[in-house]
Amino acid sequence: MAKTLKRAAAFTALMRALTSGARGGPSLGSRLAALPRMLTATARGQYDGGLRLALMTAATVYVVSPIDAVPEALLWVVGLIDDAVMVTWLAGAVLAETDRFLEWERTGGRLVVK
Repeated sequence: MAKTLKRAAAFTALMRALTSGARGGPSLGSRLAALPRMLTATARGQYDGGLRLALMTAATVYVVSPIDAVPEALLWVVGLIDDAVMVTWLAGAVLAETDRFLEWERTGGRLVVK
């Protein structure tokens, strides 16, 4: 039951982030345009997103890795479900982190705690 609640919360957060542009928040385009600036600021040590970016990178590698093809070959449905959950988490994490980064930029580089 706890896993179901966590998945439901992740899907809810993803839907909120995707529709936030329609409610006055940053649009998807501005969030995607912020990615290179966020990576640069993190690499320079100006922004504290290092661990979160590392987790997002690890999730991306997991999804596109050919090693992950083995579960799909052996356990078709389970392998696809784990990829779908990972992609959903990754999309939500990218949207949440770009929102946090845009807030950080707007406040002049002060730490934003959410």
